[in-house]
Amino acid sequence: MATESMDLLATDRGQQGDYVVGSVSAVFFTSQDSFYKVLLIKVSETSLDWHEDEIVVTGNFADIKDDVVYRFTGKRVEHPKYGVQFQATNYQNETPTSRNGVIAYLSGDDFPGVGKKTAEKVVDALGADAIDAILNDHSVLDPLGLSPKVTQTLVTQLQTNNGMEQIIIGLNGYGFGSTLAAAIYNRYQEKTLDVIHDNPYQLAEDITRVSFKRADQIATQLGYAPDRPERLRAGILQTLRDLSVANGDTYTTAKPLLTNTLSLLENSRNVRLNPQQLADQLLELAKQQKVVGDEQRIYLKPLYDDEWQIAEHFNRLLQDDDEENKQTFSDKAIQQQLRKVEKQLDITYDESQTAALTAAIRAKVLLLTGGPGTGKTTIIRGLVHLYAKMHDVSLDINEYKERPFPVLLAAPTGRAAKRMSETTDLPASTIHRLLGLTGREGNIEDATTKDLEGGLLIIDEVSMVDVSLMKVLLRAVPVGMQVILVGDKDQLPSVGPGQVFHDLLASDQLPKIQLDTIYRQGDGSSIIPLAHAIKKGQLPADFTKNQRDRSFIACRANQVADVIDQIVAKAHVKGFSAADIQVLAPMYRGTAGIDHLNEILQEILNPKKDERTKEVTFRNQQFRIGDKVLHLVNSPENNVFNGDIGTITGIDLASDPHSKVKSDQLTIAFEQTEVTYQRNDWIRLTLAYCMSIHKAQGSEFKLVILPMVSQYNRMLQRNLLYTAVTRAADMLILVGEPQAFATCVENLSVNRATTLTQRIQAVLAPDQTPSPTAEAETQPAEKDATPTAGESVTAGPTADAEKRTPATAAPATPTDYRLTPELALAGQIDPMIGMQGITPQQFMPQA
Repeated sequence: MATESMDLLATDRGQQGDYVVGSVSAVFFTSQDSFYKVLLIKVSETSLDWHEDEIVVTGNFADIKDDVVYRFTGKRVEHPKYGVQFQATNYQNETPTSRNGVIAYLSGDDFPGVGKKTAEKVVDALGADAIDAILNDHSVLDPLGLSPKVTQTLVTQLQTNNGMEQIIIGLNGYGFGSTLAAAIYNRYQEKTLDVIHDNPYQLAEDITRVSFKRADQIATQLGYAPDRPERLRAGILQTLRDLSVANGDTYTTAKPLLTNTLSLLENSRNVRLNPQQLADQLLELAKQQKVVGDEQRIYLKPLYDDEWQIAEHFNRLLQDDDEENKQTFSDKAIQQQLRKVEKQLDITYDESQTAALTAAIRAKVLLLTGGPGTGKTTIIRGLVHLYAKMHDVSLDINEYKERPFPVLLAAPTGRAAKRMSETTDLPASTIHRLLGLTGREGNIEDATTKDLEGGLLIIDEVSMVDVSLMKVLLRAVPVGMQVILVGDKDQLPSVGPGQVFHDLLASDQLPKIQLDTIYRQGDGSSIIPLAHAIKKGQLPADFTKNQRDRSFIACRANQVADVIDQIVAKAHVKGFSAADIQVLAPMYRGTAGIDHLNEILQEILNPKKDERTKEVTFRNQQFRIGDKVLHLVNSPENNVFNGDIGTITGIDLASDPHSKVKSDQLTIAFEQTEVTYQRNDWIRLTLAYCMSIHKAQGSEFKLVILPMVSQYNRMLQRNLLYTAVTRAADMLILVGEPQAFATCVENLSVNRATTLTQRIQAVLAPDQTPSPTAEAETQPAEKDATPTAGESVTAGPTADAEKRTPATAAPATPTDYRLTPELALAGQIDPMIGMQGITPQQFMPQA
């Protein structure tokens, strides 16, 4: 069935384009991580007006053999650098179809032990379509009386020669690009086409970059009805994911979920659906353990488990009663060693810093928060040295070649990790690197991590960590390791779902220290007082007056680009490099957007000097040697992560006469490594002269230029402005409309819909009454949360979230014992319905 559908689709596509038939003369390029290839084909037949013997063909192909004739369908293109090429949308092996051709093929060198007589026997029984018949169902060979060895040879070789080829042809027919085709094949292998045919929506669930709409297009081609259950369930899951990504929430409620799902399903097919069918499939997803209902909240199962497991891991670390791991330090001993640290680091700690260090050295888990200039870095540095003194261990990395280093330092981004390393003089890494997450970006829930070894773990910039990464991090922490989580609670929350650091601080059960004293303003800095004023919801009276380290230039949105042009040009003349200057903006589009500003800044900081300047064009951007670029995704396999900034150090063009490369490539130097990117990986890169405030989180820059205009209206929030201002290490230039800055300060960002604080209380202190303040902070007014009839969904924690504690394993006993869809969805069906008070002992036989 899957093969038939694929063949029909491929045939339809093939009829719409030109074709080239021929054998392979050379393979110019083969991608290492996809099926993309560049071939030189010796032409035997073509529909093109082509009079040369050979033509270059590009596309997605399985293993290509030199001695096989292929038919490529697609179109002729004129490449600006490589000339005429044939861009193949699909291809097929011109396997012989005549009786004599099939006999010759099956008795050829590819099928050892299969002679001409055996081949004739197979073809006489199965006809000229013998190859397809065997591939579809090799049991057709059973009645022929062939030896097991010959049967095995026929099946294995045909699958080897044609199996993957048919899958790639099928994926081409469905219109997948090289990278997606590889991801799909790697997931399903030989079952790929069967999976797509049986349920194309499985792709959207399993493959990160396949959207519901893409899967729905395939389903439409395969004749799936608009109200088919698989489609309805896929729409619900897609909407849940979309709401989590768009809002950063870990849950939603029935009304927005069903409304948005109906919109997605109806608009993509232009049909009307029965909402009750959606409600039924929501229940089915609950039965399949893909969504979880809890009171009026509906979660994706992984996000639901993430919150519970974070709570349980904290409980595991805090409840450690292992005598071997217990170490108590007296106040006197700590004070003695602290004086030695002060002398070693040439610093004197005040009373609040001493209290923070004392608490940290004793804590199993500690949250440390504070704004800019409050001494978080000073505490981290002091704690590392105090730990070494108290535990009598060395901080010389050279002494630990055969054993784990006692102190682990990490942060979400490479730049933040580098700052940790510089301030402590110890190695620091990204969290992904620390955990050994070396695969390509994808679903972190399925990732395999290594267990951590050492005595003290310090994580900085924790506000950037989402629930999934925090769960994976805590899972790797062994009992007995001290954990210090450091961050600024007023910065932007993570890009992914959750507001982990905010929710941890809102919990009454986790020890925490807030640093309030501002130390870093004695040098006359006006940036740090500005940041703290913003945090309090104020703009200082001198906001628009120029200071020694910051200035304000008023202008409208259509003037922003010109003003920044002039500022950067003058700064460049004064000796500021591209690395020193960072423009930050909230949005990509518009006259004052990131994309437009990058074009302007590139022409100032790295202009094209003459016609010999090497540059490549990709997605309307020009890349040149010396360009400052931003990495957009996590690539742990290269030790490069989302938000890392690098510089292009090399451009190798396949069209260069002396080039040794088969495809254009960029070489980029990041702070921690150098990576070479083939053209199909350039989607991971963008110019970084101007970048988003979200991407800049965790970094600091010598000079920050920050435009704010009403054009950014939907993004103007307090934590956005606060985060941007705190990126400036030395100088800050504010550009735009005073009212836009005022709007930022007035708009207190709405907390995300999360339940991590409640989960922590349920696990760590199940008998305590929830804190009203914490409840209000972590459970904001829900979006469209007013329930309608039949909307309430009730549940308690599921029992599979790793080591669920007995106190939280059982949901509250429902007061209404009738079997309802809500109870089914919630997983709260009581097996003792109507039998309250009955115990197992009452049914046991008496001795």
